[in-house]
Amino acid sequence: MLSLVSGGFGSVAMLGLSGLANQALAANSRSALLSPPRDFLPKAKSIIFLYMDGGISQVDAFDPKPRLEVDAGKSPFELFDVQPTQFNNIGTMLPGQWDFRQRGESGMWISDLFPEIATCADDLCLINSMYAEFPEHTNANYFLHTGSGIQGRPSMGSWITYGLGSENDNLPGFVVLNGGLTPPGGLDNFKNGFLPASHQASIMQPGELPLANINPLESQPGMQESMLKYMQRADNGLLKNLGDVDQIESSIVNYELAFRMQSAVPELTDITGESEATKKLYGLDDEDKNCRSYARQCLLARRLVERGVRFIELTCPNCGHDRWDQHQNLVKGHNDNAHAVDRPIAGLLKDLKSRGLLDETLVVFTGEFGRTPFAQGKTRVGRDHNPSAFSMWMAGGGVKGGVSYGKTDEHGYHAVENPTSIHDIHATMLHQLGIDHVKQTYRFSGRDIRLTDVHGHVLHDLLV
Repeated sequence: MLSLVSGGFGSVAMLGLSGLANQALAANSRSALLSPPRDFLPKAKSIIFLYMDGGISQVDAFDPKPRLEVDAGKSPFELFDVQPTQFNNIGTMLPGQWDFRQRGESGMWISDLFPEIATCADDLCLINSMYAEFPEHTNANYFLHTGSGIQGRPSMGSWITYGLGSENDNLPGFVVLNGGLTPPGGLDNFKNGFLPASHQASIMQPGELPLANINPLESQPGMQESMLKYMQRADNGLLKNLGDVDQIESSIVNYELAFRMQSAVPELTDITGESEATKKLYGLDDEDKNCRSYARQCLLARRLVERGVRFIELTCPNCGHDRWDQHQNLVKGHNDNAHAVDRPIAGLLKDLKSRGLLDETLVVFTGEFGRTPFAQGKTRVGRDHNPSAFSMWMAGGGVKGGVSYGKTDEHGYHAVENPTSIHDIHATMLHQLGIDHVKQTYRFSGRDIRLTDVHGHVLHDLLV
């Protein structure tokens, strides 16, 4: 028995090392799922998810509130019912720290915090009435990424590759670009949960060495192929005796994909062929290393889309300010973080549009929640977590541009018109890819489970 399973056990153990290299494949045949059935005609082929780690202040970025100027310095307890906050250290009302201007032909209100993104206003579908269900980063991140506030559910990228597979046999369908900050909640934000193990994310670095061991270590030609064939024979022999075992199937898939990625990934990350104008558009010439790092992520995201990768998530660079989570030093923290992402994101949108890719690529920009309209503490210029209202936007992929949707109250504290949940965003993302979020289910723990659980509505008013 030990002789029979020795090679198979080795592959299962290796799954822990290679598990982030994945591809959506048919569960039994392990052949690429390149032409999946759709529930209806898709408007988008891929999604680029721009994750703003920590929660941007909506009243300082996309949701102007003149009333905050009028009530500056007042106690919020005199103005409205104040809910407990994450740290329950409540100061006085704090006005927006950046000037707002109407941008583009649409007249969309965007503050000077994002001057470059503001130049793309007519391509943005801005939602100012978002709300979350958790006020703490970890649970809010699980909710944002998996549709559930508890640990262990499949990530949205996993659901997408499970439903659609990948258009590129040499690259995974779900890629996360690691900018330097792992979201609160860790890598479980990107795991497959109860879905087949081949659907978890591949984590890539945006630098010159995107993955460990991407260059072959074997010194003699053909040695690696021989080792791979041996492992396949051993694992297939084990499968004949045990039947379908997801971990072993996924191990074989990951080995095969890792081998193909050794040729595909270096070509993907080699940006020497990009024009100097393109590099400058993204901000690769910026003096700030964090801007250059995020610019490379955005450029790689475009290159991944061109190569048929379904879902790409970008994470924030480490600007030294605890992400967008400014409980104090709001102005410096938000300024530094915005500078790192503003020009690269605008460059991404403009580059996608100029290449005819924006129409078939849905770009989503959001954090896990918003921030309070009052200061945290009596001496700090910072804001606490606010799950009751925040802003996000989408662009391309069949959504309307130059549209502002939903409203918050006069202080930006609660969503009051067209309140929109993460479930609604997930439903809309799947819809644009041609997936009915109600029909896409997986039987687990005695019931059919889906990304949107029993919630979510497609935001048809925002679609072309």
